[in-house]
Amino acid sequence: MRVTKFEHATLVLREAGKTLVIDPGSFTSPLDDLGDLVGVVITHEHADHWSAEQVTRLRDRYPDVPVYGPPGVVAAAAGFDVVPVHPDDRLDLAPFDLRFFGGRHAVIHSSIPVVDNVGVLVNDRFYYPGDSYAVPHGVTVELLAAPVGAPWLKIGDAIDFVLEVAPRRAFATHDMTLSAAGLEMGRARLRWAVEQDGGSFVALEPGDATDL
Repeated sequence: MRVTKFEHATLVLREAGKTLVIDPGSFTSPLDDLGDLVGVVITHEHADHWSAEQVTRLRDRYPDVPVYGPPGVVAAAAGFDVVPVHPDDRLDLAPFDLRFFGGRHAVIHSSIPVVDNVGVLVNDRFYYPGDSYAVPHGVTVELLAAPVGAPWLKIGDAIDFVLEVAPRRAFATHDMTLSAAGLEMGRARLRWAVEQDGGSFVALEPGDATDL
């Protein structure tokens, strides 16, 4: 399985000639060359993780592609026929096996509503928590997409999250709000965290990929 990081929080997974898109948001350039797209997963309703423009563009090219998200996404993306998913759900999008975790977005501030959010585990190997620190307990994660910069994120909490997941490899995502210097500082902290359990860190720029 190949995992490609795009701007901010968008991820594209490819396996056996099929493609899965996760969180095509407003900070991400239009996605091209997706091949045989079998599904789109939106972890939560915030615009940096999905936009009407991105979903419309994908649906124009792939009219029958299913889009999945928690109930908050179903409501926010009314008109796009989003299929609801919940924590503990399992979904077969061959060759992708999806499991969902968590349920709620990390707290930004008491004045800002907490929305639905699901983390997604793909083929029991790759994990992305969306905007949360939800841990896929009982799973050995081979590759973790770890958020590194956000209004809700404190780097100490991000470090603790990586330490708890203890993946074999990790890379930083959710990074568009950081300066170049801030991104490098955050990556260094996540690198330290993943190395504590013998794992390794991969620095991916938009368009870079790594294989599982």
